[in-house]
Amino acid sequence: MRKMIEFKEAKFENGVLHLHTEQNELIKGIKPAGQIIADSDKFAFVYLAENEEEYVYLYLDEPIWGQLKKALDEKCPVIAKSEEESFELDGFHEELDYLVSNIEGNGNYGDEMVKKVETAFID
Repeated sequence: MRKMIEFKEAKFENGVLHLHTEQNELIKGIKPAGQIIADSDKFAFVYLAENEEEYVYLYLDEPIWGQLKKALDEKCPVIAKSEEESFELDGFHEELDYLVSNIEGNGNYGDEMVKKVETAFID
């Protein structure tokens, strides 16, 4: 079964974007894989992390896209954290920038996803 971690809260602290999750057990022992994909059915970006056995999907849902845009624009580090663990999302800026530019005007992601991404990320 696919392991998914959702981040419902994103806060800037001292120039760093902290993505908070309460899924403490799932975040233990995972490392960044440095790749972001889109889940156009759930209107989310998905950062790939991994443990020793499998990928772990870090869901960056639409409600936090405003903070992701700010982190992208300002080149702020992005940290995934729980109460006990944290790690930086390596390659975040390059991956998200590439994916946003690929989604822009691209109906393959679905009209609604394109519209949401363009509204949130394209100036």
